[in-house]
Amino acid sequence: MDVKRKLEILADAAKYDASCASSGTEKRDSRDGKGVGSTDAGMGICHSYAPDGRCISLLKILLTNACNYDCLYCVNRASSNVTRARFTVDEVVQLTLDFYRRNYIEGLFLSSGIIRSADYTMEQVVAVARKLREEHHFRGYIHLKTIPEADDVLITEAGKHADRLSINIEVPEEDSLAKLAPEKNVRAIRRTMGRLRLKLDEAREGRKPTPRGKVGPRFAPAGQSTQMIVGADSANDSTIIRTSANLYGSYNLKRIYYSAFSPIPDASRSLPLRAPPLIREHRLYQADWLMRFYGFEADEIVDDADGMLSLDMDPKLAWALRNRERFPLDVNSASREDLLRVPGFGAKAVQRIIETRRISSIRVGDLARLHIPRNKALPFIVLPDHRPAVNLLDGANLAERFKPKATQLGLGF
Repeated sequence: MDVKRKLEILADAAKYDASCASSGTEKRDSRDGKGVGSTDAGMGICHSYAPDGRCISLLKILLTNACNYDCLYCVNRASSNVTRARFTVDEVVQLTLDFYRRNYIEGLFLSSGIIRSADYTMEQVVAVARKLREEHHFRGYIHLKTIPEADDVLITEAGKHADRLSINIEVPEEDSLAKLAPEKNVRAIRRTMGRLRLKLDEAREGRKPTPRGKVGPRFAPAGQSTQMIVGADSANDSTIIRTSANLYGSYNLKRIYYSAFSPIPDASRSLPLRAPPLIREHRLYQADWLMRFYGFEADEIVDDADGMLSLDMDPKLAWALRNRERFPLDVNSASREDLLRVPGFGAKAVQRIIETRRISSIRVGDLARLHIPRNKALPFIVLPDHRPAVNLLDGANLAERFKPKATQLGLGF
């Protein structure tokens, strides 16, 4: 099988892994004439976005889609009737370099099915990164998937060469993982996450300059991440968000990715016939950001009535409607923590508000300049020239005002 055909198969097989982003690493480039690549912006194959809005591109492939495991939700499971392929270490290295030189990519996202053993698979994945760094002096971004049962020495070497490491938690509940992926062990996954956190903490301390100017060895400077599949089991949004909060707190993850379950050919009867709505995945990302950047606790984001996020409105707006007694807020005197809870107020907008009100009072006419959506925010705030009517904030129809308008269904032809 030629490399082009392998690339078609193994790039397609990698599309189900959502944890693909290159934000948060250290800055590197080869403008000094030494090495190949950089971690600055590029254009190409797998598009992701950094926190500063840069579009970044990675070659996203599997080393092989052959796998010893028979995870029911995975199209590459052992019992799946799919065409199998496998790259050699040298083929992945050459593809990465060729794609970079053509300005298609700025880095590599490499995962793999489990072949022979966890250690053997991890050895092959690490060999790619080692060869890129040490033999070809590649300075672009590298993200490696970590095999939970792999030897600690291999994980240490992976962190030496990779910018980010990730281990997929797969589903939020241990019982579901045992049912859907019997060869995987959530405790082994969490143990490896814990080992990664210890190594990351040690590296962070070791990288601090000493009086002699020496710093310790690097270890995955962009940290670790994970992914959860949404809709493959019966877990509700409340369970997913609480699991995420626990993972962030326990392992200091940089990011959790949520991937809506996609039905696969010849699927098990244990799996749902339909994919969950993509808007559910979107709402979980919004809830995730509320925990990470807006000071929300996991227990207050989801309505306890059904344990699910509203599909009609974003989680912050839904929270505000459930807690109307906390509004309206005076924008010119409220604390930063309270302003972050106002619908329509993003973290950057809140910072602009705080900076602006030191100089002058903020009025309705200033909202557009501060990039704040007026219609969303006005019912919840007080300004010198605006106060929402009492019957508006307390009215039963306020929620309806924010729901998307109904549209007539098409005829399908």
